[in-house]
Amino acid sequence: MADKMAVKAETQTQTTGEIPSLKTLKDAIPKHCFESSVVTSLLYLARDIFYCAALIYGALHIHLLESLHLRILAWATYGFFQGCVGTGIWILSHECGHGAFSKYQTFNDFVGWAGHSFLMVPYFSWKITHARHHRYTGHMEKDTVFVPWTDKDLAGKKNVAVEQLKHLVEETPIVSFFKLIGHQLAGWQLYLLLNVTAGSKSFPEGAKSGTASHFYPPSAMFTPSQRILIALSDLGLLIMGSVLYYTGTHIGAWNVFLLYGIPYLWVHHWLIAITYLQHTHPEVPHYTPEAWTYTKGALATIDRTTGFIGRHFFHEIIDYHVVHHLFSRIPFYKAEEATKAIQPLLGNNYHEEKGESFLYSLMVTFRKCLYVSEKSSQPGVLHFVPLERKN
Repeated sequence: MADKMAVKAETQTQTTGEIPSLKTLKDAIPKHCFESSVVTSLLYLARDIFYCAALIYGALHIHLLESLHLRILAWATYGFFQGCVGTGIWILSHECGHGAFSKYQTFNDFVGWAGHSFLMVPYFSWKITHARHHRYTGHMEKDTVFVPWTDKDLAGKKNVAVEQLKHLVEETPIVSFFKLIGHQLAGWQLYLLLNVTAGSKSFPEGAKSGTASHFYPPSAMFTPSQRILIALSDLGLLIMGSVLYYTGTHIGAWNVFLLYGIPYLWVHHWLIAITYLQHTHPEVPHYTPEAWTYTKGALATIDRTTGFIGRHFFHEIIDYHVVHHLFSRIPFYKAEEATKAIQPLLGNNYHEEKGESFLYSLMVTFRKCLYVSEKSSQPGVLHFVPLERKN
């Protein structure tokens, strides 16, 4: 029965371009894809913890290298790979937040809280706002991450006519490069501290305007009943901060910076890059409240081929993200099978980027995708505007 429905939906998609219903897509996915295994999930977590411990063990012996150049190279290599491992641990904690790590939500929350606290991430605070991101992906007012400027808003900010934007917003490559560095180094912290890039109505219904911070229990981003969870998030950060301070008193602040600080920056770089590229692409739309639906918003995401690092260390969160937005309880190790099941039904509504370097995509997208505009032929659908090339 499910196969017949899939064939019917696929034919309709190819002939009319319409988006299949969420139920049709769900019925096309094998039921076992929605089942998580606590053993499998824990094995992946154990593997990442082993990688982390092995790298730390190796780093503690870098001082034995006689050459300064070799020590610098060793620390740089350690920082990069530990950052990859840390990103993987963050992603497994992210699975916990969605209830995809296991079928036991209390266990999920404990593992997620411990994993995110280890990375200085407020687990419950993030979990609450991230759930809202999934609920309103692509919504120009209610999405919580990387909501782009509209042409009218950006023109108002720059105090120019909309028609002049194409000639003004594109900057020289060197300026764009330094802005991108700032974006990657500070973007995650600014999001947690100030809720930057969120939509204007991304707060809970009925919330009054006020402080928007993932660290502040009375923040307008959370309901009164959620304040205890925000306090628990902060407690996790306080415990981890105390561990880092205690460690620093024994091995020195500089060693703590090399062991933890550099990988910490790499983790934040990857989090911003991954999230940004999952939701930003010249061909992927955003929607006004009138045109938005859950399914259209979920499909306004991009799968990207990333190679070994993305598939092994990042648990394929980049390669198979579209299905994750449609059905976030599917565990990452079943996302590939689920994606292949729905691809034929989606047709041109499925967005995938192949054969392009991930970091190159980041640089190009950051320069090209600056603001969106609504086309008269597609009311409520906003696309990024191609920029004028400067002579």
